[in-house]
Amino acid sequence: MKTFTIAIGSDHAGFKYKEAIKTMLLENGHTVRDFGTHSEEACDYPDYVRPVAEAVARGEYERGIVLGGSGNGEAIVANRVRGVRCGLCWSEQVAVWNRSHNDANVLAIGQRTITQDEALRLVRVWLATDFEGGRHIARVNKIDNPAG
Repeated sequence: MKTFTIAIGSDHAGFKYKEAIKTMLLENGHTVRDFGTHSEEACDYPDYVRPVAEAVARGEYERGIVLGGSGNGEAIVANRVRGVRCGLCWSEQVAVWNRSHNDANVLAIGQRTITQDEALRLVRVWLATDFEGGRHIARVNKIDNPAG
């Protein structure tokens, strides 16, 4: 299994799954930097998600994982950073498409939408899935360079 450098962050509503995912990643030999939050105390997700996305965009980390209650706000924040392709995933199949079709470098998960076991499986599948290339290359290029 290939190992990655991974940036991870969440707000209070994603904290529990962030901690479980971080533990699983470390146990599997990945290098992980936790950008916070560090408790379930209410906080604002952009304060933790944007630094994750920026670190991935700068190339400091190969992948990023962001978590919140639904994952929607986290995906929106991450996608505001040029060079980030973040997808909200709620099933293993969506995680496969996120990587294989979109070459996503950041994964968003909603703690209130799936079980912890599902989240852990989803992360494992997402990390194991390669970008297919081929017909998807032109589409990904249009995401990153809309003017062509």
